[in-house]
Amino acid sequence: HVQLVESGGGSVQAGESLRLSCEASDYTTTVGCMGWFRQDPEKEREFVAAVHTLSDATYFTDSVKGRFTISTDPTKNTAYLEMRSLRPGDSGVYYCAAGPGPICLGPDRYNYWGQGTQVTVS
Repeated sequence: HVQLVESGGGSVQAGESLRLSCEASDYTTTVGCMGWFRQDPEKEREFVAAVHTLSDATYFTDSVKGRFTISTDPTKNTAYLEMRSLRPGDSGVYYCAAGPGPICLGPDRYNYWGQGTQVTVS
């Protein structure tokens, strides 16, 4: 049974940083796309960032470009989302997801999801 476990969320002030982690229970889960999505109440889940672990290609939504980076550590089956210069609009529940690729955009491209971690920026 594949599991993705997020950690690293919290409450911060605008301008501060957070690093989210997503640990996969199975190495094969991390082969392909590792993505991060966020969701506010009453809104649809939106794409934030993704990395294709074979090509190292990265993708970001426009609002986080230049502030967020995404990376993976294959030795730990873990993906990271480094978030800097956080804004109140970045608040939400952040979900990690894994999919086979090659397209890494859109929640329908992912078949494994974590439980989410809350990020609150005030």
